[in-house]
Order: sequence, then structure tokens, then C-alpha cells
Amino acid sequence: MISPDLSGAEFHTSTLSGPNNDCVEVATNLPGLVAVRDSKDPSGPALTFSPAAWNDFLRSIRTGEL
Repeated sequence: MISPDLSGAEFHTSTLSGPNNDCVEVATNLPGLVAVRDSKDPSGPALTFSPAAWNDFLRSIRTGEL
């Protein structure tokens, strides 16, 4: 599998994140791709999702379906 180019990713954390830097960062500015990484390891690996899969995941969390 070819790794997507994340060089232009603009990662951000939720405003609800705590001060201990123990959260995930999300980049939604890439065409057709959402990237997620560990805020403690910004140069480490990132998981990637289609925008539809990411929205389904978020909807599941918000509605308690997970």
C-alpha cells in the first residue's frame, strides 16, 4: 500500500483537549483524506480515513453507537 502524502496536512487538536498533550490531532484540509495522529508523536505515523468514514466514526461517538 502506498502511503499518502501528508506534507501539506494542517493538524489541529480539539478545543476540548486537556493541557497534558495526551490527545489526537486531526488534519481535514487534504482532498479526499482525513489524517489522525498522536499529539505526543507528531513525526510518527498517522492513520488516514476517507471523509465519509471519519464522519461515520464521529457520528457513532456522538450518538453512543460505538
